Amino acid sequence: MKKLIINTDGGSRGNPGPAALGAVVGDKEYFQKLGNTTNNIAEYSAVIFALKKAKQLIGKDKCKETEIDLRTDSELLCKQLNAEYKIRDEDLIPLFIEVWNLRQDFGKVNFIHVRRENNKEADRLVNRALDDLGI
Repeated sequence: MKKLIINTDGGSRGNPGPAALGAVVGDKEYFQKLGNTTNNIAEYSAVIFALKKAKQLIGKDKCKETEIDLRTDSELLCKQLNAEYKIRDEDLIPLFIEVWNLRQDFGKVNFIHVRRENNKEADRLVNRALDDLGI
């Protein structure tokens, strides 16, 4: 089984406030502005974006042959996606379901919590998008 490493980050300035996501999918970097939202929604949005991008890059027919290591510095997100924490924020439930459905496309998806200093590239991309907004 092929393995793909993904690093994601999401952030908002103000929480809620102007938000963005960053993702490193293999050797490709992406960032996107999200409008005004919370930090947790931005974190989930980053995972959704990255899994969709991975599916697009790998090709739908080869996804089942791929194991994803998705790394995030959000402990809450990671523990929710690994079913260690309940989701108490109702706004996150539809995002959790979307991630759950996307993960079914791949052979395996591992959600791994990493320290912030081990997620610098994804964090840099979030800040780049927010800085482009002049915030």
